[in-house]
Amino acid sequence: MPYSLRSRLMLSFSILLIIPFTAVVFILSKESAKQIQSSIETSTLQTIDQFASHADTLLLQIEDTGKQVLSSPFTQQWITTSLNGSGTAGERYLAMQQLRNFFSSYAINNSNIISISAFRDDGGGIWTQDRSYKDREWYKQYMHMNIRWTGAHHDPDQSDESMRGREVNSLVVPLVQLQSLSNIGFLKINYPTSLLRSDIDKIRFGSSGRAFLLTEEGTSVLDQNLGDSKQVVSEGLAYVKAHSTGIISGIIPLRQKDRDYLLFYRKLPAQNWIIIGEVPEAELYAKITRIKQTLLLGSLGLLVVVIAVALWLSIGITRPLSAMARAMRHVKHGRFDLALQHMPKAGKRQSEVNYVASVFEQMTHRLKYLIETEFETDLRRKNAEYKALLLQINPHFYYNTLEIIGGLAAMKQEELVMDATEALAKMMRYSLRLDSDLVKVSEEMGYIRDYLFILHLRHQDNLNVTIHCDPQTESLHIAKFILQPLVENAIKYSLEKGDTAEITISSELRGNQLWLTIEDNGIGMSEELIRSVLADTELRSGVGILNDKGNSIGLRNVLSRCRLYYGDLFEVNLKSELNVGTSITLKLPAVRS
Repeated sequence: MPYSLRSRLMLSFSILLIIPFTAVVFILSKESAKQIQSSIETSTLQTIDQFASHADTLLLQIEDTGKQVLSSPFTQQWITTSLNGSGTAGERYLAMQQLRNFFSSYAINNSNIISISAFRDDGGGIWTQDRSYKDREWYKQYMHMNIRWTGAHHDPDQSDESMRGREVNSLVVPLVQLQSLSNIGFLKINYPTSLLRSDIDKIRFGSSGRAFLLTEEGTSVLDQNLGDSKQVVSEGLAYVKAHSTGIISGIIPLRQKDRDYLLFYRKLPAQNWIIIGEVPEAELYAKITRIKQTLLLGSLGLLVVVIAVALWLSIGITRPLSAMARAMRHVKHGRFDLALQHMPKAGKRQSEVNYVASVFEQMTHRLKYLIETEFETDLRRKNAEYKALLLQINPHFYYNTLEIIGGLAAMKQEELVMDATEALAKMMRYSLRLDSDLVKVSEEMGYIRDYLFILHLRHQDNLNVTIHCDPQTESLHIAKFILQPLVENAIKYSLEKGDTAEITISSELRGNQLWLTIEDNGIGMSEELIRSVLADTELRSGVGILNDKGNSIGLRNVLSRCRLYYGDLFEVNLKSELNVGTSITLKLPAVRS
């Protein structure tokens, strides 16, 4: 029930407890999510910055190494010897050998396993004397694009065999004589790619997010496999180049293939490199999601507890009241036994609700006793009224019937007198049966046929009666003597009109109702008379009919008896038009036993 006390109590609990609690949980989860999200983003950027700081330190060390090597006496001596064509071959070889020893000792003493090579424009490197380096990509980028910091590659021009098989990155420095600033080639300071790649590969965001060191063109500096991240990284790099001028680091949100990503970037301006970290947003914020789920589950659990407590409190109040409401509905309809069955049980605690329930139970017992006593009295009174109404019909009818038989005797029609007397005898036996107030429809119709036989003897062709009796209705039971007064009135007022009396009597079963209809072509009834008759029958008492000395005594008698006997189950449909005729339909409950 939407407007029951329990519903209102539950609604009140929801407004006072659930809604504020839900609002607090929502605000708390939202604010905590913001804080955690900010913390995660800051931590991720710090991780990128830490790697950038490490790379800056290493690359600065490489650059310092290049400056130191270039300004070394051994390097300058080799450059001078190479520029001075007048030196002997021995001098040139000695200078190169000293330079090799210097490069080797420098590389051995360096903790980052740096190797150094020198290349002359008119010759090869000092280690292999091979000029194939001119076909390599890093050399072309250096010569044509002035890219001094190379990507990962293999360099055979190494002093150590182990370094030749490893990927290296390099810094390319012009080989210049410091006195004359003459350039004869370039220095190449190599460091293992693994120095940076091992560190950047350790960086993980979420479960699949990674970091990459790229050039501005999107090429991997450390020969990392971008895999499925290539498209996302490419879009992020294009966005950084287009919108992040002058900004060293930041965060870029992207959407790719119906999936949201976050890109964290940090620029290395000295090398024109950029560090990009790529991670699906759902993975990065998985912790936030778990916290939200935990808060949600916790709030749902607390919500269930709150609802359970609210339900327990409301049930404790509304259950006895609901039981009393059901009992009251039964009391309203006079079903006191059912009301007492639904009466709430008084609890041990003497609360206000229990007190009201106990008082109502006592009141119901008392009311049941008083109503039963009154009902018995009223039943006796109504039974007396009903018998009086029944007795009122018999003298009236028999007076008319004996008058008809007397008329036949006066006309010396002995056979008809005998038939009429026999019919009257049947009718008297029927009317004197006092064992029950209910008779079958077939018995009542038999009584009417005997009655009509007598009337037909008197009126001959002036009386035309048609009876339609539905076979399904013959076994149904009706109150005794409810048709004869109506038929008598129909014949009487139809003959008063001066024409032939056309009477139709029918019985019909419609659903759970028995329809008994009497139609005539008599003088009819005015609207005022119809309203008066129906108003009298609504009094639910036959006293007014017993004292009525006016017209329509038969109709009022029948309607009052039906109202007394069937109560609200009885309906009547009365239609009449002056000088046209009247139709009366009694709608009775279909009583089968």
